[in-house]
Formats: sequence, C-alpha cells, structure tokens
Amino acid sequence: MKLDQFLKWQGRVATGGEAKHLITSGAVRVNGSIETRRGRKLNPGDNVCFEDEEYIFTEPALQGP
Repeated sequence: MKLDQFLKWQGRVATGGEAKHLITSGAVRVNGSIETRRGRKLNPGDNVCFEDEEYIFTEPALQGP
C-alpha cells in the first residue's frame, strides 16, 4: 500500500490531495525519517507517524467473494 493510500485508509485524511499536501510538507514520518514521497510503498512492520500518532502498517485483510 502506498503512503497516501494508508493515510486515507486510516481516516487521517479525506482526499488524495490532502494526503499529498501533508506528505510533501514533511508532516509524516516513516520509520523515524521524514517522508515526502506520497507513493512510497509501505511494508508490513513500517512505523508511520503523523500528528503525534503512531501506526504500525500491516497488510489489510483481503475480503472474499
């Protein structure tokens, strides 16, 4: 999952444009480093920090038919 999608999935932003603005402004950290690439692919176990909240990325469960 890409970083911008993750922020939307977590409900931290409402739109892709809002995610882009926050990420490119340096407001998001991944594994302790500022991340400015909205398309950065997250791997299971990555630590995402935004507005003093911390999330550990895990693959979303796939829904069956």
